[in-house]
Amino acid sequence: MAKPELIIRAYHVIVEECHLDGLRPVDPPTRKAAAAVVFKNPYAGIFQEDLSLLYQWSEQLGDILTRKAVAALNIKPQEVQSYGKAAIAGLKGEREHCAALMHPALGKPIRENVGGGKALLPSAKKIGGPGTAIDLPLGHKDAAFVRSHFDAMEVRIADAPADDELVLMVGVTDSGRPHPRVGGLLVSEIKGQDGLR
Repeated sequence: MAKPELIIRAYHVIVEECHLDGLRPVDPPTRKAAAAVVFKNPYAGIFQEDLSLLYQWSEQLGDILTRKAVAALNIKPQEVQSYGKAAIAGLKGEREHCAALMHPALGKPIRENVGGGKALLPSAKKIGGPGTAIDLPLGHKDAAFVRSHFDAMEVRIADAPADDELVLMVGVTDSGRPHPRVGGLLVSEIKGQDGLR
């Protein structure tokens, strides 16, 4: 039986730039970017035990998506501060299809395109139809205990996913939240050795 082909319908890139948060201006503005890809789910409507094909696709797509997200912020890879990943399966898909896309294979190209990254990549997954929103979680790329970078970016594609599609997305930032003041490890205190501190 022939291996299914990767059929991509669309790429989307979204940039969020915050200039005012609460009552105070944000200067310089904090920026987040998400790059998403919409593609055919080869296992929509069928149960497939071996999902390794989705691992392979995620590595290929992760490289493209991370490059697009970093380019959207017009920064160097090493200037990325936070990262995250998310996936949505259409109604004939499964959460496990999302999990397979966010397999550790996806982490390699993301880290390669953000100048490293010791911390685990936060992730989210869900099932839904066209226009389903997901909160793409974000955390500091080198130290999970940096509370100022606990954040998320809502992403929604108006016409995706169709029942037989998947949406995979990667998010990056050039900063933490605007006006962080809830304590935790400071960026200047990061040791960058264990992914925690």
